[in-house]
This record gives sequence, C-alpha cells and structure tokens, in this order.
Amino acid sequence: MLRLTKCCSLLLLCMCWACNNSPKPKELPEATYENLPRWRGFNLLEKFAKEPDEFSQMSPCWTFYNEPFRESDFQMISELGFNFVRLPMSYKCWIKGDNLMEFDEKTLQEIDQAVEWGQKYGIHVSINMHRAPGYCINPPAEKYDLWTDESIQKVFAAHWRMFAERYKGIPSRQLSFDLVNEPLATDEQYEKVIRMTVAAIREVDPERLIIIDGIDGGNRVMTTIDDLNVAQSGRGYQPQYVTHFKATWNHWWNTTPEEDVRFLPTWPYTDAQGRVWNKERLEELYAPWIAYRDEHRRGIHIGEFGLYKYTPHDVALGFLQDITSTLKENNIGWALWQFRGPFGILDSERDDVIYESYRGHKLDRKMLEILQAN
Repeated sequence: MLRLTKCCSLLLLCMCWACNNSPKPKELPEATYENLPRWRGFNLLEKFAKEPDEFSQMSPCWTFYNEPFRESDFQMISELGFNFVRLPMSYKCWIKGDNLMEFDEKTLQEIDQAVEWGQKYGIHVSINMHRAPGYCINPPAEKYDLWTDESIQKVFAAHWRMFAERYKGIPSRQLSFDLVNEPLATDEQYEKVIRMTVAAIREVDPERLIIIDGIDGGNRVMTTIDDLNVAQSGRGYQPQYVTHFKATWNHWWNTTPEEDVRFLPTWPYTDAQGRVWNKERLEELYAPWIAYRDEHRRGIHIGEFGLYKYTPHDVALGFLQDITSTLKENNIGWALWQFRGPFGILDSERDDVIYESYRGHKLDRKMLEILQAN
C-alpha cells in the first residue's frame, strides 16, 4: 500500500511537472487596422455550409456541414509554427430554420469554442461570413440581394452586431471580423453595406479589428473607405488555370483524360493571352495592395490562396514558393485554403505525393516546409 501511494505521488509530480513545463504558445502580436501582423495560417471549413446544396453537388470534396471545430486542428496548427485561422462560415449554420433573426445558441457556442482554442494555442481567429444573408460567391443564389435590398442589409448588420456583443472585450490581437467573402458588387453598393455594418459593430465594440475583402471577388483593393479604419484582405488564386485545374465547380473543365494530360498546367505558366505568370508577375499583381498599405497606412492580408489537388505537385510547390516568398518579402500575412482537404497540407488526396503520417493524418511534408519557410 505504501509503495502504491509513493507511485501515485510520483505520478502526480510528473503530471504537474509536465503541465508546468509544456511549451506555451507564443504571445500574439498587437493588431490594428494600420498595422496587421504577418499572420500565417489556414482556413478551417467546419461551418462552410449547413447542409448539402447545389455547390456541394458540383464539388463533393466540400463535406463540412455545420460540424463543431476541432481542438486538434488548433493544436496542430500551433505545433507546426502557425498563428492564424480564418473561419469561413455560412450564416445558415447559426439561424433557426428560415428565421433570419433567430439564432441557434448551440452553433454559436461551437464558434465560441473556436475562439477559446485560439486563445489557448496562441492563434488569431478571424470570423468570416462566406455565405452572408443575401450574398454568396458560390451557388445556390440567395433569396434576397445584399447589395440592393435594404431590409437584408439591416439583417446582415444585425448579425455582425450580435457577434460584436458576444465577443466584446476580447482583444483584437486574438480576434477579428472579416465581414463578407469575395464581394461581387459595384464599389458604391459594397461601400454602402460596409459602412452600415461597421457602424453597427462599432456602436457595440469600438475597438474591434474589422477586415473587409477587396472588391471584385477579393482581387481589388478598396480605396474609398479609409475613414472607416478597416484593414483589407486579398486573394492568391491567379492564374486560376494553375490553382483550380480540374476543379469541378469551375465550368470550363469539360475535358477528356487525354486532354487533361495534354493541357497540364506548368509553373511558370503562359496563359491564352500570352502573358507569362511567374514570381515577377505575382509581384506586379500585389503591387497595388502594397502601395495602398504604404500610402494609406492600412493593413493588408491574403485571406485565401492555394491549389486544388489535381494541379501537379511540382507545379503546386513552385507556385507556392513564389507566392509565399513574394508575400514574405513584402511583410504580408496569409491563410492557406485549407488545412485539411484537397487544397491543404493534410489529407489532400493527391496521387503524386508520398505522404508522411502525422497525428492520424496524411501530411504533405514538402508543401508544409515551403509554408514554414515563408
């Protein structure tokens, strides 16, 4: 009995030592609209959609339907040296039925949990509406139009006000709001919606860091909203022939297997207009964003980039090296689409990769090393 007691005491001492000496996450840097940190990380898609829809039928690889976020993702992302996650979500996940203003507390608590895991593991969490009331860049089309319908604009702003009330007091170094994914609207329409929504958030939480996606699907920086004191998020999917090769939701892929081999993308790549895409071309692509940041003192970040699983692996690695090194040289952070799945570093289902086993997943080590270096 005495020996058992001593063994238990020793075990408790070892457990306490392990808790006190386990590596603690790095402190997140301060984040302001004028100076975004060079966050690096991933998009997590658990709440990308509420249920199977027209888009998921075109692209069965999107299999996340209002699932809880996973603590293991946050743990792995931190362990691998990254400090950012973006949560591209559908508003349908947190409304009850078709009632746009009745919120499901269970789903909201799952989002709360993701925010808490970010704090636990030293990861900044950016909440994004990928599908907003009245707008989504992907099908199916929304019943209402966010850009023209004032009643749905008020609903959109009310959803963000709800999040502002829920997370008031959490420092902006830990949490930001990315209002709507990849807007396709006129500058005037977009600006009206953004101004209304920022006002709703700031009425509740004046200190919250707010990020807006660039206009034209996130590809062009907005230059008329400096007075709102918001940062901006761009994209890294150009040229799409390279990044989205054989993507089932892009309708131009209607080729035979023989044609697929004949028209495999390369890197560098020459497009149908004779333009050469390489590192220099990527530098030109981001030059307007860098100029805006430096001249207007507004932070910028690349909220999505990546390559679908059918782009040959050596081509994907070449593109990733050039885009991430370009962003690093210009002190711009980024988030890969995605962590797990056909664009990610885990479980991407590529046929031309020798995977490494990592915590129950298949890890693309070469892709990971490029991201870690940049």
